[in-house]
Amino acid sequence: MSKPANQPQLIRSAQKDEYYQTSLRNNANEAFQTLAGSRRWLQWRKEVEVLSDLAYYALTTLSGYQTLGEEYVSIIQVDPTRRRIPSRTRRLALVLLHTFVPYVLDKLLVCIERELELEDLDSQNTQRDTALTWSPMSYIKPWIQRAVRMLNSQQRKSLKPVVFAVQQGITILNRVHVALFYISGAFYHLAKRTSGVSYLRVQGMAVDDKGIRTSYRLLGCVSLLQLAITLALQFNSLRQRQRARQEWTQHRNLPSSPKETSSSRSSRCILCLEERRHSTTTPCGHLFCWECITEWCNTKTECPLCREKFQPHRLVFLRSYR
Repeated sequence: MSKPANQPQLIRSAQKDEYYQTSLRNNANEAFQTLAGSRRWLQWRKEVEVLSDLAYYALTTLSGYQTLGEEYVSIIQVDPTRRRIPSRTRRLALVLLHTFVPYVLDKLLVCIERELELEDLDSQNTQRDTALTWSPMSYIKPWIQRAVRMLNSQQRKSLKPVVFAVQQGITILNRVHVALFYISGAFYHLAKRTSGVSYLRVQGMAVDDKGIRTSYRLLGCVSLLQLAITLALQFNSLRQRQRARQEWTQHRNLPSSPKETSSSRSSRCILCLEERRHSTTTPCGHLFCWECITEWCNTKTECPLCREKFQPHRLVFLRSYR
């Protein structure tokens, strides 16, 4: 009787598939760059990689064959009953969820983020760019631009953290999924968990399967604990930033002394180009308005001047008492 594949087999299978997919992507990128030129290749690099992955899985999984990684460790795909191989519809859903859906989701979030960052939307220039340089998002981008134009400045400002939260949520979801894989021993990829495709061994292996699964369960528990600590630290940092922002809001309308006014005129915030009040310093030593730099950190965790990476909780709110 066939047994379910264990964690090391699934990981080695995924690594082997990734090796061959990387080789196929490199060959496809080289061929496309030779034929279409470097400019077109830079514009279509992501699409070429997605098509390469689709071709790899179309020739293996979608055709009813094992992938090279699955053949390497002698495992086969089965449906939730674990008695039959997945149907063609289920295999098609698996391939699309594994390759195409992440690409589309990433493109949509990046496009929405860029449109929200644009302060002045020039519809004529947008139409001209779309007509001259076609891209895979050319049909979807006008819809996103129209939707963004319908929002006022306050709504756009409120939507930026939402987009950032969705991006972070996807990362957290993937980390939770990997930890659950370590614990349960099934569904190494999120697409396989969604489509219900699992693996059975083709040949029995004389290994201590119970010991292996116990070790990986421990690793999964440690991964969940690490993720919980990380989320707790981020939540605490968010609370501190909100409390500091409330303090800044309470003190922003306080009258300033002439000396403070003259010094603020000689030092402006590089982000808003206005007089810097209630300054905040980054770990690299640059000064900004508290509200400006916190809004900047909602989407980019780096200094606007020197591009040094830092976590938002390392910002220091400077408030002088006179």
